[in-house]
Amino acid sequence: MQINYNELLQILFAGLVSFILVFISIPTILNVAYSKNLYDEPGNRHVHKKRVPTLGGMAIFFGIVFTYSIFLDWFDYRVIPFLLPSLLIIFSIGIKDDILVTAPIMKLMGQILAALIIVGFGDLRIADFHGFFGLHPDYFVSLSISLLFIVFIVNGFNLIDGVDGLAALTGIVVTLGFSFWFYINGDVIMAVLGSIIVGALIAFLYYNVFSKNQKIFMGDTGSLLIGFLISVFAIKFMEGNVAAVRPSLDYTMTSAPGVALGIMIVPVIDTIRVFFLRLSKGQSPFAADKTHIHHRLLTLGFSHMGIAILLMSGNIFFIVLSYCLKDLGTIKLLLLNFILGMILFQLPSFAIRRKLRKLRRKGPASIENEVK
Repeated sequence: MQINYNELLQILFAGLVSFILVFISIPTILNVAYSKNLYDEPGNRHVHKKRVPTLGGMAIFFGIVFTYSIFLDWFDYRVIPFLLPSLLIIFSIGIKDDILVTAPIMKLMGQILAALIIVGFGDLRIADFHGFFGLHPDYFVSLSISLLFIVFIVNGFNLIDGVDGLAALTGIVVTLGFSFWFYINGDVIMAVLGSIIVGALIAFLYYNVFSKNQKIFMGDTGSLLIGFLISVFAIKFMEGNVAAVRPSLDYTMTSAPGVALGIMIVPVIDTIRVFFLRLSKGQSPFAADKTHIHHRLLTLGFSHMGIAILLMSGNIFFIVLSYCLKDLGTIKLLLLNFILGMILFQLPSFAIRRKLRKLRRKGPASIENEVK
């Protein structure tokens, strides 16, 4: 592959601008949060012990949208039609929830509306099943599946935002996983957008993980925003690898849906695993609990950064594996990533059970403390 240094500089510079905008805007947002008492209070379901502002998503939104408007034409609907209106809706429901708390049904309706705009009006949808059982969806099936897919990915990212650095690092790794394919196939615009997202998340990561006096969370605004953008990348990635367009590509993937699952393995598998666990206990799949992978790892004694790095490393492993097996076959690669992911994500629960069995000899008090 011949490197176009002008395009590479454009990609890197876009990420740098996004980084700077987020980095310099967060201190101002923190001052507002402190003056208005806009904090996330510690509680039973929260792992932090102090009050922390949750408006980091505002800075991420500002950095991404402003940089996007500089490097890409606001009215160029050929790339990602109606992206900005959809992002504005996601931002609105996220920031309202971070400040005032929004009813879950209202958040869901907002997500569906944002997805409907980009899928229905922008025609960014899953229109090909890549030979999956020989199925070929009509327009309404394609529309419905695309809406469900976007809402699922958005909420998957929202659910993994439970420890410092995890959502941001996952967003960075997943975005790079998709952006790499766009770049090597000459889609500079998608690579630029990916760089903008990565730059914004790296700047946020500093305040979220490393800053002691200016700590901030991305809140629902940030996690919903990143989840929505990742779902857009995933659909563009899968539709960019359909049989009809493969002859025009430099690097093709006949198992694109399986590769997409490998790239998004952390939010997808964790969400599916938790939903199955709750249903098996007769609970609502939307009930709040501490069965997510990061909660299990916290119980085992891992630090926040340790959890983020461990899951990031696992995510990278699945990305490399999926790229290497990109032509294995859609169903085969989907099953391989799904089964392997479910096994690996269940290991912490097995380790906790083993640990609890050893503690039974020490009495109920020891078990209760360990579970906490």
